Amino acid sequence: MAIVVTLNEVLKRRGITGKELCAKVGITEANLSILRSGKANGVRFHTINKICYYLECDVGDILHFDGRLEESDNET
Repeated sequence: MAIVVTLNEVLKRRGITGKELCAKVGITEANLSILRSGKANGVRFHTINKICYYLECDVGDILHFDGRLEESDNET
């Protein structure tokens, strides 16, 4: 995966549970779980904005580019 999600580490450092973050951000625990696992195909900027706001962090604290190009199955 070209984008690495490090949300779990930020949650641990902040002492906030996923359940607490879901309540503040307004997303389901299932959707947060998909994001945390790195299996999300996309996420709304509005959601990232809220996550960063409530965790008092920057986007780069929860998402990292690993330097690789991930090829999509839809590209020809």
